[in-house]
Amino acid sequence: MASRKIIPYVYQVQNRNALRDLIEDFGGKMPKEVKAEIRPLLRKTGAGALADVRRNAAWSKKIPKATRLQLSLAGKRPGAAVVTRRKDAEHARPLEHQGKPGRVRHPLFGDRKRWVTQPARPFMTPVAPDWQDSVRDGIGEIVDQVSRRHGFR
Repeated sequence: MASRKIIPYVYQVQNRNALRDLIEDFGGKMPKEVKAEIRPLLRKTGAGALADVRRNAAWSKKIPKATRLQLSLAGKRPGAAVVTRRKDAEHARPLEHQGKPGRVRHPLFGDRKRWVTQPARPFMTPVAPDWQDSVRDGIGEIVDQVSRRHGFR
């Protein structure tokens, strides 16, 4: 995974407590068949968020193609994250501008003697509040469904 570089500025939606509790209920490591059961449900839950971000970045040719839903069912940050690969859309992070309006300065085609200024175009931050709660709630429902199927209450 070291070869894939993503912009550090991502929106991660987590229901950490619910996912961590489920992982702990399975003894610290979730069985492969349970992961295989959860992943499609998480993808379905996060599909709306991914579509909103891609739609909001439709002005770019590269950003929508480089944006994807990243799932994690282990480690410190279990959950779903909408990420944009830096390798495929190197201009995404500067134009996101940490979600703030404003202007971005950068060298013209790498020429450090000539700088240009252009308006920031946040594409992830403006739509995040619309879907964060629904995805978080969806993750909680998924954990409830899966834990009931496997004998937990």
